[in-house]
Parts: sequence; C-alpha cells; structure tokens
Amino acid sequence: MTAVFSHGRLRLYLLKLLDDGPKHGYELIRLLEDRFLGLYAPSAGTIYPRLQRLEVEGLVTHTAAGGRKVYEITEAGRAELRQRAGELAALESDITASVEDLSSLAGEIQNEVRGSVRDLKRELREAAQQTRRARWAPPAPAPGPAPEAGPAPLAEFDQRLAAFTVEVGALVRARRLSDSQLRTAIRLLDGALDGLRRLLR
Repeated sequence: MTAVFSHGRLRLYLLKLLDDGPKHGYELIRLLEDRFLGLYAPSAGTIYPRLQRLEVEGLVTHTAAGGRKVYEITEAGRAELRQRAGELAALESDITASVEDLSSLAGEIQNEVRGSVRDLKRELREAAQQTRRARWAPPAPAPGPAPEAGPAPLAEFDQRLAAFTVEVGALVRARRLSDSQLRTAIRLLDGALDGLRRLLR
C-alpha cells in the first residue's frame, strides 16, 4: 500500500469515494488506480477488509446486486467526512504529490530502459559487422617457414586477390541480392576461376 494511505487514511479516502455514490469493491479499486494514473492499485485483500470494518462501525452499508456487494455511505459516514474535512484536503494534496513522484520515477525508469535497449542494439550491430568482416577477410597464411620474397607481380596479385574478396563480399552484403542474383554472382566467380585454370594449364 502506498505511503500516503498509512495510519488509516485509506479508510477515509474510501468514505470520500463512496460519498460520490454507491460502488462495489472493484469499482473502488479502479477509481484509486485512475487517481494514481495507473501507477498504483490496491489489491482486493487491501480494500475488502476495510470496507467490512467500515460496515461494522456503521459508516457504510451494503446491498447485493448481480452477485456483488454494493457499498453505500451512511449518514454517520458523511458526518465523519465533515469532521475530517481538513485531513481529507491534506490527503488529496499528498496524493497529488505522490502521483508526481511516481510519474517522475516511472519516466526515469523508462529512459533507463530505452538507453539499455539502444546500447544493446548498438552492440548487436557491432557484433554483426565484426562477423561480416571476419567472414570476408582473406585467410591467414598457413603456419610454417616464411616463404621467400617473390617477385613484385606476385605480391601485387596477392593484394588484388584479398581486395577482390573483401569488395565482392561487401557489395553482395550491402545490396542484399536475391537468390537468383546470388546464383548469377556464383556463376561469374566460377567462370573467373575456370579462366584462371585454363591460363595456368
């Protein structure tokens, strides 16, 4: 139960709500939830025992309607409201302040959650980019003794081959090719490989 309803103040507020007209327990719960902008709602286990005590004290009565108890304030209940009008005004002021505090806290939590979601999305994007880079990076040289430095054209060929692999991968990923376009790209690569094989026979 929210702190503004400590020391029997919920009992007073229930009388105030019933002064506006007869209501069943779940109506009172809904009205309290609306008053707190949906940020707080008392349970049935909080409301019904208090209504029963109010009835024992002669401040409310109930009638059965549609299988529910409908509670109505008595003249004794209205007299108590009049006697405690100052306390009720202070309670209304405290409720307003409590709603503002709860709204502010809810806003802070929402901002924190949004920030966490943004961070998570950024981390997922970075992980996906790293995976793509790793997938299209040229293979690492096989372990073993370092090869002798070859002629300049061979080094240039290796650079071109690595750059070709990276660029083709980037182009395909960036354009999100269809299955048929991907099959055409694969045939082009196969054709280039066949041409190199014929060249080297």
